[in-house]
Amino acid sequence: MRKVVLFCSAGMSTSALVRRMEDAAKEIGYEVSVEAHSVSDAARLGKDADVVLLGPQVRFNLDVVKKQLPDTPVDVIGMREYGTMNGAAVIAQVKALLGDE
Repeated sequence: MRKVVLFCSAGMSTSALVRRMEDAAKEIGYEVSVEAHSVSDAARLGKDADVVLLGPQVRFNLDVVKKQLPDTPVDVIGMREYGTMNGAAVIAQVKALLGDE
């Protein structure tokens, strides 16, 4: 099972995307747990994640989070994918980052 942690401004706007990602993963048989939190908790809550994704509204934190989590893949969710809550596309991004194609 892969652990994905999403970070946004307060951890609330991403909760709908979490559900969409879990549904999309279930449809393709990809075992994943997804959590959403505030980006201020990245160093603490991202350390045991397999991959960390930032909401586009906090993309300016990318370099900081990468430094906080040097051994974890960190990327930004695309504006379109985030805006449309496209869970399948974000799961595809996770799989690509982890080499789980």
